[in-house]
Amino acid sequence: MTETLLDVQGLKTCFYTEDGVVPAVDGVSFHINRGETLGMVGESGCGKSVTSLSIMRLIPWPPGRIVEGKVWFEGQDILAKSEPEMRKIRGNEISMIFQEPMTSLNPVYTVGDQIAEAIQLHQGLGRREAARKTVDMLRLVGIPLPERRAHEYPHQLSGGMRQRVMIAMALSCNPKLLIADEPSTALDVTIQAQILELMKRLKRELGMAILLITHDLGVIAEMAQRVVVMYAGRIVEEADVISLFRRPLHPYTDGLLHSIPRIDAKKGRLHVIEGVVPNPLNLPPGCRFHPRCPYAAEVCRKEEPPLEEAGPGRRVSCWRRAERLEVA
Repeated sequence: MTETLLDVQGLKTCFYTEDGVVPAVDGVSFHINRGETLGMVGESGCGKSVTSLSIMRLIPWPPGRIVEGKVWFEGQDILAKSEPEMRKIRGNEISMIFQEPMTSLNPVYTVGDQIAEAIQLHQGLGRREAARKTVDMLRLVGIPLPERRAHEYPHQLSGGMRQRVMIAMALSCNPKLLIADEPSTALDVTIQAQILELMKRLKRELGMAILLITHDLGVIAEMAQRVVVMYAGRIVEEADVISLFRRPLHPYTDGLLHSIPRIDAKKGRLHVIEGVVPNPLNLPPGCRFHPRCPYAAEVCRKEEPPLEEAGPGRRVSCWRRAERLEVA
C-alpha cells in the first residue's frame, strides 16, 4: 500500500508588485507518495519553480508571500512551523537541486566545504568526519578524484561536475524528498543522460521520493511515474505517465505532446500552440487557456473549470473533458 509523503492542498503564493498582485501559484493541490517520482511540467512562468520554493518556504518577502493552503509533510503542516523548525527540515529531510548550480554554489568556498557545512549542521558530525563523508558523497555521484575535487572551487569545475556537486550536497543528509528544479536543463545531452541516470540510481539505493520540475517531456517519460501539468499558476491535468502520453485529456497537454519533434515523422513544420501565455496581472475570464484553445466553447470563456476526477488517478480541468474522453 502506498503511503503519502507530501500532500499539498490549496497552495496559493502571490507576489505584490507596483503594478498589482501576481498569483504565481493559485490553488495548487497534489501529493507525492514515498519512493515515487512526480513530474511537474509546463511552460516557463507557469508556477513550477514558485511551487517548489513555497514547499521549501524560500519565497522572499518582499515581494512574495504564501497566502493560502497547507503543505503536509509526514503528517505535519510545514507552513505552520517556525523558521528554526523549518531549517531543521530544509536540507535535511527535504532537499533541493536548483536550476543553475553556478549561481547556487558560493564562489569563495571550496565545494567540499560547502557540502561539509550541511553535514555538520544537520548530522552533528565533527570536521574530520564531515570531510570524510563529503569525499564519499562526491564519489557516490560519480566525480573522479573526489579527494582532489573537494578542495576545488566551483569555477574550476565543468557544468556537469557542478551539477553533481549540487546533487551530492542535496543527498548528503539522506533526504526523504528531493526537489529537482530543472536539474539538467543547462547541460549537453550526454551529461544530461548521465545526471538523470545518476538520479534514478540514487533513488533506488536511497529510497527517496523526487519532485522533478521540467519543461522537457522526454525527461518526464524517462523519470516519472505520475505527472501534473501546470498552466498560468494552476494544475490543469494530473495522470500516471503512461496514461498521459497515450491520451492527454486537456488541450494544453495535447498541444505540448504534439510539439515534440519525432524522428519517425516526415519533415515539416513543428506543431505550435497558438497565442502566448496570459499576463498574470490580467488573466482572462473563464478557463485561462481558452484564448489559445482550439476546442473552446462559450462556457470556457465565462466560467473557470474545476479540477475534477476523470478516471482512476486522473484529474483534468476542462469543461469539454467528457467529449475529449470519448475521442481518447
